[in-house]
Amino acid sequence: MPRKRAAAALGALRRRITGAPGAHLWLAALFVTTVLPHALPASGGFLRPRSTGLQELAQHPVRALTAGALWTDGVPWLAYAALFTLVHATAEHWLGTPRWVCVAVLAQTVPVLLFERVLNWLVRHGHTPEAPFTSLGIDAGYGLAGAAAVLTYRIPRIWRYPYVFAVLVFFGVLLAGGRSFVGPGHVVAALTGLACLPLTRTAGSLRKTEHPSAQ
Repeated sequence: MPRKRAAAALGALRRRITGAPGAHLWLAALFVTTVLPHALPASGGFLRPRSTGLQELAQHPVRALTAGALWTDGVPWLAYAALFTLVHATAEHWLGTPRWVCVAVLAQTVPVLLFERVLNWLVRHGHTPEAPFTSLGIDAGYGLAGAAAVLTYRIPRIWRYPYVFAVLVFFGVLLAGGRSFVGPGHVVAALTGLACLPLTRTAGSLRKTEHPSAQ
């Protein structure tokens, strides 16, 4: 019996991981980027300027956005591991990898592009000091906020408003910790996830059709 239970648990874990390959690959990449700065102190500032600077974002947007998606900005990796398993993996299982990728990319990108415009306007009009690396606070939490928000459409309607409120409070206040642009950025990421409703309308039936044996 213990062997059967262990085998069943391992099988469930394997299905969980293989059913959400994107979320777990992203989490593995975050593990590398959070461990490396501790192993190589000189590399500690590598991701931050590439993921938060207006100059870097303007000159190398793809690299800056990619670096931002691999940045945890001080949040422990284990916290991200729990959130990725709870949020990203669940959303990927439900939507399928291609649709989940769309939600995650939009949630990571839309807030950055929006606040880049806002911050550039503030700099041009003298409302904030001009600096080559004015911080936008891009991190992997944007994608999490979008995935958490899109899961609104997976829960019963009666719980949706309390759930959305909890998501906005958690990502916009608690996870941001009062850092400039980070709280509003997470809120915009969550609203972006909510705007991905068209991607969810056939999610359940699509998953059953693609993976009938996994249901």
